[in-house]
Amino acid sequence: MTERLADISARIESIGALESVVNAMKGIAAARARVARTQIESVEGYAATIAAAMASVLDPEDVPNGKPPSGQLKTGTLMFCAEQGFAGAFSERVLDSMAQEQAPKTLFLIGTRGLSVGAARGIMPGWHAAMPSHTPGIPKLADRITKAIYAAVDAGKIDRLDVVFTVWNSGRPTVRRQVLFPIDLSDLPNATLERPLMQVPAGALVDGLGADYFHALVCKAALHAFAAENEARIEAMTAASSQIDRELKQFQATLRRVRQEAITAEIIELGTGARTARKSQ
Repeated sequence: MTERLADISARIESIGALESVVNAMKGIAAARARVARTQIESVEGYAATIAAAMASVLDPEDVPNGKPPSGQLKTGTLMFCAEQGFAGAFSERVLDSMAQEQAPKTLFLIGTRGLSVGAARGIMPGWHAAMPSHTPGIPKLADRITKAIYAAVDAGKIDRLDVVFTVWNSGRPTVRRQVLFPIDLSDLPNATLERPLMQVPAGALVDGLGADYFHALVCKAALHAFAAENEARIEAMTAASSQIDRELKQFQATLRRVRQEAITAEIIELGTGARTARKSQ
C-alpha cells in the first residue's frame, strides 16, 4: 500500500511538472503571436506607402486593367509551414493545399517541421529555410527568400510566384494563396495628377520601389504564418492543459481513495490487535 501511494504521488508530481511546461509554452506562444500581429499592421502601412509611391510615378496608361495572366507561365510556390512541433495539423493543412493540383516545379518551403512533414509525403522543395524563432529575424529571412526567388527567375525556372500561408481568423486557421510575382499593378492606388520631381529615370525608380514592395509582401506573409503557427500552438497547448487537468483530478481522486483504504486497513489492523491482546490476558 505504501509503495502504491508513493507511485501515485510521483505520478501527480510529474503531471504537475508537465503542466508547468505546457503553461510556459502557451504563454510564450501567446506573446509571440501578439507581437507578430502588431508588426503585421506596421508592414501593411509600409507596403501601402510604397504602393502609393509607385502609383505616383507610374503613368496611368502603363497600369493594366486586370490581373496578370497566368497562361503558360512557369509557376513556383512559396509555402510557409510550421517551424516547430506542438502546433496540431498546421503544416498538414498548408501542404494539403497542393493536393488537388500539380506540384510546382519550384517549391520554396519555409519551416523545419513542414520540411519533415513534406518529406514524409514525398514533397521535396527546391529551396527551404527555417522560420526564425523571433519576429526581428523575419526581414533577414525575407532577404534570403527574395534572393532565392530572383535567382530562380534569372535562371528561367519561374515566371510567376504564388505564396501559401495561414492566417488566424475568429479562432480558426485559414490557408490563403496569393500571387506575389509579377506584382499586380492594378492593385495600386489611383495615381495622383501631379507627378513627383524625380532625379532618376522612372523605370529605375519603379524597379527599386517594386523590389521593396515585393520584400514587404514576403515579410507580411511570413508574419501572418508566424502568428498563425503560435496561435495553433496556443490551441494545442490549451487542449493539452485540459487533458492534464483531467488526468490530475483522476490521480488525485485515486490518491485520496488509496489513502482512505490505507487508513481503514490500519484501523482494522489496530482493532484486531487490540482484541487479540485482550483475549490473551
